[in-house]
Amino acid sequence: MKVKLILSAISLFVASYISAQAQDPTQNPFNEFAKKQSVLIQESYNKRDAQEGLKLMTFLMDKYNQLNGDNKSIFRGYVTNNWYNLSCLYALINRKKEGYAALDSAIKYGYANYNNLKADSDFENFKNDEEFKRLVTKVRSVGDYKYILQRAEKYNANDKRKLPDFTYKNTNDAHLDILRKTFKLDSVAGTGDDASKAINILKWVHNTVKHDGQHVSGINKINAANIISSATEKHIGVSCGELATTLNECYLAMGWKSRKVYCLPKDSLKIDYDSHVINAVFLPDLKKWVWMDPTNNAYVKDENNTLLSIAEVRERFIKSKPLFINDDANWNNKVKVTKQDYLDRYMAKNLYRMYSPLSSEYDYETRDNNKTITYISLLPLDYYSQSPDKSEDKNATTNVMVVLYKTNNDSVFWSVGH
Repeated sequence: MKVKLILSAISLFVASYISAQAQDPTQNPFNEFAKKQSVLIQESYNKRDAQEGLKLMTFLMDKYNQLNGDNKSIFRGYVTNNWYNLSCLYALINRKKEGYAALDSAIKYGYANYNNLKADSDFENFKNDEEFKRLVTKVRSVGDYKYILQRAEKYNANDKRKLPDFTYKNTNDAHLDILRKTFKLDSVAGTGDDASKAINILKWVHNTVKHDGQHVSGINKINAANIISSATEKHIGVSCGELATTLNECYLAMGWKSRKVYCLPKDSLKIDYDSHVINAVFLPDLKKWVWMDPTNNAYVKDENNTLLSIAEVRERFIKSKPLFINDDANWNNKVKVTKQDYLDRYMAKNLYRMYSPLSSEYDYETRDNNKTITYISLLPLDYYSQSPDKSEDKNATTNVMVVLYKTNNDSVFWSVGH
């Protein structure tokens, strides 16, 4: 029996969605219905019963279409998987018209596993058809992450759009000074070179505060001291963004320039809510930015064991150059993080575009009333949404203004600033 479970909405979407919406989709009645329907569709695949498979899929779609927009996003994976399974069923009995229609529907709802589709023996009868090749190419454009990065290689060093400079608070800031002393960061960092100090602080943050991507932490003041105290006192985990805030402010407290970097996919289908937040710290000894990820206790190296920046990792993906992660990379000291899963799949997808807060300072992203928070976004030239150059979004209740600048100039984005 060949099991066809590709990726469900619960595995792809829930972590980021729950964090944003504070609800548990597993409690929605549709979840149990869709799981049972998926088993039945699997059985129709096993029996090669296309009529029953289509009947079950139609019933699933009727129920799915009754969901509201948010729940459609959450449970889209069930639809994606089962359209794919139905296309496999049609392929096995060589019903090409129906098979291509089902596969096209799977892609429409987010099927993006290019390598699986290309290798799937169920489509042996289809593989020489131009329509199948067209659909494989379509999936590649959304699911082959290295290929997507290679097509997105080009930035524009001549982009002269006026941007404000990145700024960084230093140890003269009272909050950062208190942070450094309260948590004895000098002792945590040790007496080695900048790289070893930065890694020691990374490990300390990773071991002090757990990650939880499936529940809202409820922490309102987004600063390192409050995140650490709240997480440890309440025995809760926090999001990757909150972990990156914590590490960022610890690095600032040590006197280094550091940023949070939001890493996002291209998401041309506008269905991928899975992104990640890491840190870039500028180490004086190395005179360069260095990748640090507190969620996964991870940093990236080349074949000479040299620490790499986010930009260098992205470029190495594009040029197919070797990349390595530290052996002790892990999630919550429970699950070992591998290069294949972390870099080749997860971060290759999420290095397409990125943005950073304009100012690296204590408590910058806490949304206090009447506050303005500014970000700068770096976009490759092939991104489908390049304008406006500057956008402003004001909350009518709190008067919090979020400003976003866009640039195609990677040199400006990665400039050290002030």
